[in-house]
Amino acid sequence: MLPPRRASVPPLRIACLSSSARPILPCRAATLGWSIRPNVTAALLSSASRATAGNLRRLRPSARPGDVHRRHALAPLLQACGKKTRTTVSLDDLPQGLVVPLSEPLPPVTAGGGTAAEEDNEGPAYPTVVLQARRNMDKFDNCVLLTRVGSFYELYLEQAEEYGPLLNLKIAHKKTNAGPVPMLDRFLKILVQDYNRHVAIADEFPNDPSEKVKSGGLMHTRRVTRIVTPGTLIDENFMDPYANNYVMAIHVSQPGRTEEDVSNQQDEELAELPNDAAGSLGLAWLDLSTGSFYTQSATLGSLSSILSRVSPREVVLDRALECDENNALLSILQDERYLVSYSSGSGNLRSLADWRPVLESDIAAETATAITADEVQAGSLLLHYVGDRLRGLSMKLQPPVRHETMHVMTIDKNSMRALELKQTIRDGAFRGSLLHAIRRTVTKSGARLLSEWLSAPSTSLEVINFRQNLVARFLEDEDLRDAVVTLLRRTHDSQRLVQRFALNRGDPDDLLRLANTIKATEDIVSLLKDSAGPRSQTKGKNKDLVEQQDDCLAVMIGRISLDHPRKLAQAIRDAIDEEGLVQRHQIEDSEAGEMMALAQEIVKAEGTDQDGTILPKVASAKAAKRKNGTATTSIRDHYGEDNEVWIMKPGASDLLSRLHAQLADLRRQKEELTETLRVRLGAASLTLRWTPGLGHICHVKGKDAKRTPSMSPPLESSPDNEQQQQEQQEQPQIRTLSTSRTTRSFHLPEWTSLGESLDATRLQIRGEEQRVFASLRARVVRNLVRLRRNARVLDELDIATSFARLAAERGLVRPTVTAAPQTVILGGRHPTVEGGLEEQGRTFQPNDCIIGSVGGGGSSSSIGGSGSSPPSPPPPPPAEHDQQLRDQQPQPSPTQPLAHPPARIWLITGPNMAGKSTFLRQTALITILAQLGSYVPATYASIGLADAIYSRVGSADNLYADQSTFMVEMLETAAILRQATPRSLVIMDEVGRGTTPEDGTAVAFAALYHLATVNKCRALFATHFHAVADLCAEHGLRVGDPGENGGSVDMYCTDVAEDEDGGFVYVHKLRRGVNRQSHALKVARLAGVPEEAIRVARHVLEREGIEITSCSQEGITQHGQGRDSDVAVAALG
Repeated sequence: MLPPRRASVPPLRIACLSSSARPILPCRAATLGWSIRPNVTAALLSSASRATAGNLRRLRPSARPGDVHRRHALAPLLQACGKKTRTTVSLDDLPQGLVVPLSEPLPPVTAGGGTAAEEDNEGPAYPTVVLQARRNMDKFDNCVLLTRVGSFYELYLEQAEEYGPLLNLKIAHKKTNAGPVPMLDRFLKILVQDYNRHVAIADEFPNDPSEKVKSGGLMHTRRVTRIVTPGTLIDENFMDPYANNYVMAIHVSQPGRTEEDVSNQQDEELAELPNDAAGSLGLAWLDLSTGSFYTQSATLGSLSSILSRVSPREVVLDRALECDENNALLSILQDERYLVSYSSGSGNLRSLADWRPVLESDIAAETATAITADEVQAGSLLLHYVGDRLRGLSMKLQPPVRHETMHVMTIDKNSMRALELKQTIRDGAFRGSLLHAIRRTVTKSGARLLSEWLSAPSTSLEVINFRQNLVARFLEDEDLRDAVVTLLRRTHDSQRLVQRFALNRGDPDDLLRLANTIKATEDIVSLLKDSAGPRSQTKGKNKDLVEQQDDCLAVMIGRISLDHPRKLAQAIRDAIDEEGLVQRHQIEDSEAGEMMALAQEIVKAEGTDQDGTILPKVASAKAAKRKNGTATTSIRDHYGEDNEVWIMKPGASDLLSRLHAQLADLRRQKEELTETLRVRLGAASLTLRWTPGLGHICHVKGKDAKRTPSMSPPLESSPDNEQQQQEQQEQPQIRTLSTSRTTRSFHLPEWTSLGESLDATRLQIRGEEQRVFASLRARVVRNLVRLRRNARVLDELDIATSFARLAAERGLVRPTVTAAPQTVILGGRHPTVEGGLEEQGRTFQPNDCIIGSVGGGGSSSSIGGSGSSPPSPPPPPPAEHDQQLRDQQPQPSPTQPLAHPPARIWLITGPNMAGKSTFLRQTALITILAQLGSYVPATYASIGLADAIYSRVGSADNLYADQSTFMVEMLETAAILRQATPRSLVIMDEVGRGTTPEDGTAVAFAALYHLATVNKCRALFATHFHAVADLCAEHGLRVGDPGENGGSVDMYCTDVAEDEDGGFVYVHKLRRGVNRQSHALKVARLAGVPEEAIRVARHVLEREGIEITSCSQEGITQHGQGRDSDVAVAALG
């Protein structure tokens, strides 16, 4: 056999990566040499190279052109350097025979060490962990990949350069970056919540022996276990605990398709969707952290309001829509700046029956019948997308609820913003919103439910009256309210807590929290039962009202199921060792602190001052202790292997009891062996230990380490000692492992055997603990429905007690809610503005509001709280219609009968800054609070149910959509005029101010005329176009005017009071009449406009013939109104 032919050996470039914060030393070229084994090339590091073996990884073999013609082709493969080993090769494994000559010469080698064709066709060779990351990055190309490597998560290649600075991480030389595992939530918060990125998390999984062989000896493989997106958060620490985290899917139906076509829809069917598809939309949204699941049918016109109400963090569309840039749906989503994700169809989910595996119970028959085909398609698309994000993680959701069957008020996006229900208009802050003003909840889930109610108040009299009765019961009994609040504080976020177990993510701490919540629920039920009995002190109170309040407590008690949850809580307390759990957390905190302290030392030694600011302050403190030598013994060292921390109590199962007894016996044997060996060896310092590198060892120190240990002293040769010598030879031999000047470690078979038994028993205990924990988690899943229902009751009790506390603090009264389309508010106050003024030491001016028709009837609840009686039916109106007399008509007293029937619309005029917009908003907010079931800030309130609230308040442009301020104003006005019904409440402020006075007057009166004659709804209409009042008189809209539309509009105004020295004060109290001066110059002076500009403005007004005087009871006459009126009438046609 001829020896193999030697060829020129090219240099090999080695990519070095490190997971530490230390700078990476450059690697020098390695030398390739032929091996006697086929298909193997050894990479030998130059002796001058300082790169450590820990920084090297195995490189992927790369094929060269021409290798296919050689049976024994050689591929470069980097071997990690380790300890010296000896390899034995069988002769049969060696290649035999002549070497076949090459049919063509080898390709030329480039300076980089490879062939030109290889460098053109293939990228650089990377370590295997980087190759795994590259494959995952290519597979999940729309995600940021975080790959776990030991105790770190790493970013690689171009993603390290792009996202490393965002995470405040320093990029290593070879484009890799790392962050400790405990800081994963911090990275996810920045990437997912702040930058709306999708993050794929690749975790480590140990390879079995066969996989190790296939992968060339790799200990771990890495695969993506979850994709985290803004809408699919589960239990991340950065989630907002006070708001739902919804992900919504939207399915667009093509016009003219049948239900069968929809059910058989494939991905390509949406590719040619028309842009003007005003047909039905199917919506489905869920909160993965709570399991809530909803569906709804909608149109493009109503989509914006639904999105504003639901506020999804992420919207999912079919991928076929991704290329259709001109689609109207995408335009709406872009205008609202929602994060849009795409999914490739709905997979195997095509019908409601396919949803069953992911639902905790069957879909209600009523819902299954009413749900539309578009909603089914949207739900299937949503479930498929969420399942793909979870990467096979099991989930259990609540059955879907159709929004159409919920009987709630509609609040469009403009009203949600203008009324500042959840955030302020100016800066989007929570403080200053209605939710901030009324929220007194003590649980996070209760706060989320209150936010949900605020977005969609109820329109059911039964539901509203029940909530009011519950609030009244807690308001009356302060001791009961305080006791319930105290118990609610002991509960945890049950909705999200239970969902963790449904997603197979709960831990022992979650089990204990759940058990504590169940115990608090038991105490609340007992407390309510004691309070729900007959009450003797009913003197002076409505007996029926007292019975209703007691009945509401009984209903809440009946909705709570405790039989199975009580047994579950007892099983959890019997199984989990709370003290052991606390000790384990102490160990984890200690280890985390030590790691952070080590990181601090590295940063100080090799980093900059700016790098040191990245780490928490606790790391600096621990690093200082280590430097000063004052660090205390760690918690793990304190407990040691003989005092291991167990999560489960020994009595959690029979097997666990036996194993703990067995472990105690082995520990006793270890103690006896220790004492025996100390006597035998004459080493009082001997201890029995286990180390990762040496295993089970005997350790001695001090003077005992200076002599070689032996089981017994040597005996002299004599016939009498032969038997003892034989026994001594049969005794186990001691093998010394390591020695130093003060310590010695050695192996002893006795301790090795006993130590292995201890390890095996501990491993069995861990396994049994996991089995017990899994059984408890399974019991939680089996009780999902009961636990979620109980949690819902606790949330409603939290809201009821918070409403009662709010009523007691703010002096609120119980409103009468009826089905009549009429609103009567006496002494109404703005719930948000009043609180802000009180902080400044100022008081709020209450105002009355009486609008709507007397007829309409309907059942009503009993009046609760203090306040005067509602106004009695008014007498017939006078027949006189003189304009000046109407302006002079005095305001009626709230306690006296009205002089005319209430109008459906109030036209409000008055100066700037006098409170017109505040009055409009407070009326809408009081209506919303009443339909929430809350008490309201007023002296007396009777609220007729409103099916919707529409608001046109404020001004803003939308330059991105090429919409001016006036265009935005007209879009909002058009939506109101098209959608308002006779049962709606509309507030409109300054309609038409974005154009000329003539056009603005025309548009404003046209909108008012439409509300009065077409929509016929309750409305408050504020304007500075005083000619609108004259137009109302001309068209017979004012109260007392004859005709079909007579009595639709009444006039009210605010005012300014001046003294002789020119000082003035705003009169926020509304009065009957029209104020024909806006006092704009006064506001300009208050704002700091230069006096020269004020004089110029005054001169212009005087030249136009406008008299600038104080407003009297008769109002101020303005010249030239006839011309404006003629223009307005002509515009109306």
